[in-house]
Amino acid sequence: MDDFIAARSQMALSLGFHIIFSCIGMVMPFFMAVAHFYWLRTNNIVYKNVTKAWSKGVAIFFATGAVSGTVLSFELGLLWPEFMKHAGPIFGMPFSLEGTAFFIEAIALGFFLYGWDRFNKWFHWFTGVVVGVSGLASGILVVAANAWMNSPAGFDFVDGQYINIDPIEAMFNDAWFSQALHMTIAAFVATGFAVAGVHALMILRGQNVLFHTKSFTIAAIFGCVAAILQPLSGDISAKDVAIRQPAKLAAMEAHFHTEKSASLIVGGIPDEKNKKVDYAIKLPGFLSFLAHGDFKSEVTGLDRIPEENQPPVAITHYAFQIMVGMGMAMMLVAVLYFLALWKKKHWLTSRWLLKLFVAATPLGFIAVEAGWTVTEVGRQPWIIHNVMRTADAVTPMPGIAYSFYLFSAVYVSLAIIVVFMLYRQIKMVGVLYDKQH
Repeated sequence: MDDFIAARSQMALSLGFHIIFSCIGMVMPFFMAVAHFYWLRTNNIVYKNVTKAWSKGVAIFFATGAVSGTVLSFELGLLWPEFMKHAGPIFGMPFSLEGTAFFIEAIALGFFLYGWDRFNKWFHWFTGVVVGVSGLASGILVVAANAWMNSPAGFDFVDGQYINIDPIEAMFNDAWFSQALHMTIAAFVATGFAVAGVHALMILRGQNVLFHTKSFTIAAIFGCVAAILQPLSGDISAKDVAIRQPAKLAAMEAHFHTEKSASLIVGGIPDEKNKKVDYAIKLPGFLSFLAHGDFKSEVTGLDRIPEENQPPVAITHYAFQIMVGMGMAMMLVAVLYFLALWKKKHWLTSRWLLKLFVAATPLGFIAVEAGWTVTEVGRQPWIIHNVMRTADAVTPMPGIAYSFYLFSAVYVSLAIIVVFMLYRQIKMVGVLYDKQH
């Protein structure tokens, strides 16, 4: 493994783990706050138990997210020094604000965890809401920085120099809204379905059924609402990418030839050598509609992109198909769940519906990982779109492969520890949290 591939692999590994921790850390506090609100309004002890159990999960993911996020911040400087040398002064503002949001989140979480029976009950609840809002703000600010890499703004690039820097324009670049919206909803989908799936499994096993039923309902409603909304944000993102990054859209759809009334491809195996897609289902005109809102409009193909500027087609296409496939599957489950809430109440206690949620447990995070693969691989060969190539940003220091192996071991160990701690939390529900007083 050469150092360039090792640096990219290490960054991909770090982001792949951190995005799971951060998604759960962003969303779980809102689940916790809703359960806490129901406890305060109804005085039903089950909701207090759920709140306390979920707060421990929030603490676990806050700690692991802080560790993995700190590692990422160092990796940006150590692995990509040329990138940070020029980009740091431009898009540093969202990272600085993210640090502020992180500290607010840490303080609020401390207040919440240790504030039971010490604070005014509504102030205590409010600290939990602050944990969620500040965590969400952290995620949006980091996505704004990533969006700048896809849509660089806030500077002039003249003779190899970055001048006339405007940090505000850089932070609120053309891509930040669509990416932040899509990522935020994705976090709610992934976390909602994962949490609902775990509680559904416990219900099927007959363990602490009332506790897990209340937990399942809150998580499922959050996840299902987000799953219904996600295609709308996906449409906004697709139209945005079609304008700003036509090469990425072409790779996502394995769209080799520029044409009007372009077909949307479902599945298929891209043949990059012969510029075609085998075994695909083609929907005529739908790619034109998704990209530009018109079934007859022209969609730029890879034939108009210089070969040296084309992203890897197969990886981007497969990741995009996986993301969309997982999203559609969760949307179908969401429709069935809302139908159960509205018309078919007896479905809510049926084993088949709970089994559907158990099966859907990992789908949201698979979609998140696939979506970030599309975002990052689809931007290649650029680290700053149309400004700086990834190969020009990497560190000249040798031995990066050994660093990759070391960090792989660290992240696998961290993942094992997190899974073990969550497993213990779930197994101890009956002892620690399912209390009647």
